[in-house]
Amino acid sequence: MNLSDPSNWKDKLSNFRQLGGIETSILDNGAGRGTRIAWINTGTGLRYKVVLDRGMDILDAFHNEHSLSWISNAGHVSSQPFSNQGIDWLRTFGGGLLTTCGISSMGPPNEDETGSRGLHGNYSNTPAELISIKQPNIYSGDLNFEIVGVIRETTTFGPSLELKRTISGSLGKAEISLKDEVFNRGNSPAPHMVLYHINCGWPLINEGTRIVWNGEIQPRASDDSMSEFNKKNRFTKCSAPLEGHSAFGEDVAFIVPKADQNDQVTCGYMNDALELGLSISFSKKQMPWLINWQHWGKNEYVTALEPATNPPIGQAAARKDGTLILLKPGESRIYEIKMKVLKGASVKEFKM
Repeated sequence: MNLSDPSNWKDKLSNFRQLGGIETSILDNGAGRGTRIAWINTGTGLRYKVVLDRGMDILDAFHNEHSLSWISNAGHVSSQPFSNQGIDWLRTFGGGLLTTCGISSMGPPNEDETGSRGLHGNYSNTPAELISIKQPNIYSGDLNFEIVGVIRETTTFGPSLELKRTISGSLGKAEISLKDEVFNRGNSPAPHMVLYHINCGWPLINEGTRIVWNGEIQPRASDDSMSEFNKKNRFTKCSAPLEGHSAFGEDVAFIVPKADQNDQVTCGYMNDALELGLSISFSKKQMPWLINWQHWGKNEYVTALEPATNPPIGQAAARKDGTLILLKPGESRIYEIKMKVLKGASVKEFKM
C-alpha cells in the first residue's frame, strides 16, 4: 500500500497512529528499568526503538518479521554515565542498530597529558534532553515526523560539547534520517571525534550476505592475524560463525571510502536470499572514514559499518598524529546519515 498517496486512505482514518508515528514510554523491568524510549513506526514494516536515555541511539529495528539490528547479551541497559574507564563501556553495550561513539574520544582506552579516557567515550551513556516531537498529520497530508533531543558532554572549567540530534522520516518510506549538530559551548578549544556504530545481525546478516562498499582498505599491523575468511574475501561477505572470533576475536577494516559527485558515500548489507538489504549513505566531507567491524562469534554474531571522523584510534593517538579535530568556542559540525531498507530486485541490483 502506498501511504504517500492520500487517496488510498483519505476519509477512512480517525487517528494517524493507524498508519504509524512516534510513541514514547518508560521500561519497567530488567536492566533497562526506568529508561525512556520512543518507538517509531514508519507504516512500511520498518519500526525501531530510540533509547532517549542512551543518547537517542537506536536499539531494536525490524522490517516486517526480520530483525535488522544485533542485540548483545547485555541487551537494554540503563545509562551508566561513569562507565567511562578502561573497557567498562562493554558492560553497557547493547549493540542495536546505532550506537554513537565519542563525542570527544572514540576507540580504545587512552591517556596523555590531557587526561585519561575509556573505550568509545561517554556519549552512549548520556541521557538526552527531549526537545520536541513532531507527529504526522493525516488531515493536512503532512506525513513527516521527527524527534529532537540534546545531549551534553561537559565539565566545569573544561570542554563543553553539545549535540543536537534529529531523527526523522515519513510515513510510507522505509528510511531513517539522522542529523547531528555538534557545538562547542565552552570558552576553550574542545577535542572532538565521532563514530557511528551501525550494528546489524541475523537474519539480515547471514552467511553469504554481501557487504557492499567502494574504497581502499588501509593496511594495518594486525593484518597478519586476520581470519582466513577475510584474507580471501576482503570484507565483502559475511562469514558463518568462526571459532577464532570467540571472546575478543574480530576482524576490522579501516576504509577510505569513495564518494560520488555529490560527496555521498553509499554502502550497505545485501541479503540476496531474503531479498532484504540496508543501505547507508553519508557525506565523505563530514566523515572521511568507514570502518567495517566483524565479530563472527558463536551466539555473538555481528558486523558493523561505521562512518567516522577518524579511525577508532583514541583521542591521544589522534592528537599525536595531528588528525584530532579541535572545535573552537562557538564552532559547530554537522553529521547526516540515511539508512534505507531495500526489498526485492533492488537488493541484487545494489552494487558499487
